[in-house]
Amino acid sequence: MNLARSLSGRLLLMTLLTVMVLEVVIFAPSVARFRLDHLDERLRMAHLASLAILATPEGMLDPSLEGELLARAGADSIVLRGGGARRLALSAPDQPTIEATFDLRDAATLTLIGDALRCLFATEARHVRVIGAPYPDGGDEIEITMNEAPLKAAIRAYGGRILLLSLGISVGTAALLYVLLQCLLVRPMGRIVRNMAAFRDNPEDATRVIRPSSSVTELAVAELALADMQHQMREALRQKARLAALGEAVAKISHDLRNMLATTQLMADRLESSADPAVSRIAPKLIHSLDRAVTLCQSTLRFGAAKEAPPEPRRVALTALAHEVCEGVFPDMDQPSAARFENRADKKMVITADPDHLYRILSNLMRNARQAIEASGRSGVVAMEARATAEGVEIDVVDDGPGLPAKAQENLFQAFRGGASKAGSGLGLAIAHELAAAQGGRLALVSSTTQGTRFRLTLPQ
Repeated sequence: MNLARSLSGRLLLMTLLTVMVLEVVIFAPSVARFRLDHLDERLRMAHLASLAILATPEGMLDPSLEGELLARAGADSIVLRGGGARRLALSAPDQPTIEATFDLRDAATLTLIGDALRCLFATEARHVRVIGAPYPDGGDEIEITMNEAPLKAAIRAYGGRILLLSLGISVGTAALLYVLLQCLLVRPMGRIVRNMAAFRDNPEDATRVIRPSSSVTELAVAELALADMQHQMREALRQKARLAALGEAVAKISHDLRNMLATTQLMADRLESSADPAVSRIAPKLIHSLDRAVTLCQSTLRFGAAKEAPPEPRRVALTALAHEVCEGVFPDMDQPSAARFENRADKKMVITADPDHLYRILSNLMRNARQAIEASGRSGVVAMEARATAEGVEIDVVDDGPGLPAKAQENLFQAFRGGASKAGSGLGLAIAHELAAAQGGRLALVSSTTQGTRFRLTLPQ
């Protein structure tokens, strides 16, 4: 596995980098503090050496003893400062040239850091003068001159120890985080990924649906969402499988039905020549209905499903079309117990639409309304209202039935799920919704209560 591309590997590298950056930020003040402590120690040792000089009767010591005191103090010379005067306490015979002076009495933090880094990275050791108070509670001030080489070596040794310690902390922290990340995140996420891949290969296998088990809240939520999605997908696949089987059965039925309708159509053609006025009036409508049925069967056989032909909009007299629908849906409207149809639209209204599509939309809506009224065990009215709008035209199909069940409203316009009754399939509303969309319009449920239901068909003009 490519470490730089994995989540845990990137976290490992980022942890190492972050700890090292933090150590670098801490390193400079640490080195400055180490240098200051080293110089303070030199000043205190120089102060002790000066006390030895002051303790002698005439302030004179043996040259060899002076050299040893200077060596112990790590200085080339020691000068006592006090009362505005300077007094040389100890000094080596040969004094080198002073290249820099450092006053520790009021030195700023940034100044100390800069001096420490210059000492650390200097290519050659210098001879410097250092001024400061040996003890923070007061007393005489000390001025010493010294070779910076021992200080430079001590700082480098200290920096090496800090570097090794930083690397150890970085590696240890990164390794711990790597292990924790593997246990808490990477492995649970890998389980989710493997489950998704297995489910992709065979979504119909119920054993491949993930079982949420993560103790991490965010991952548990992701697993629950994935499980829910997988259940929904399996349900959708089962639904599609049933629809495919139904489509095959419908195709077989349509084949035989088309042959039956063709025979019926030939027989119905003879009715047009009947001398009976009632038969002559009904025959054209019967033949037209048979033509629609034959066309629908042929479409089903051609495409293997009820794929609708593109709409062919033209000018349609709405009242005449509504009357044709009424004769098919309400043939027994004159019976007292039957549902009645009322056309409340303008009798002269003409709209632009595909007449066959519009016929099927209104037929499905009105038939559903009638069935809902009759299922309630009472008579009622199904009405059609229409009005022109800025967008086009709105056609409402209204009934005073018991209203749609809650489940039907939740799955409205979904085949085999939006049926208003146990015997209903929901295909009528699904077909009507598809036909409306094909004409650039929309079909929507405006309201449905115990006092009745209103569907609205909006068509562009």
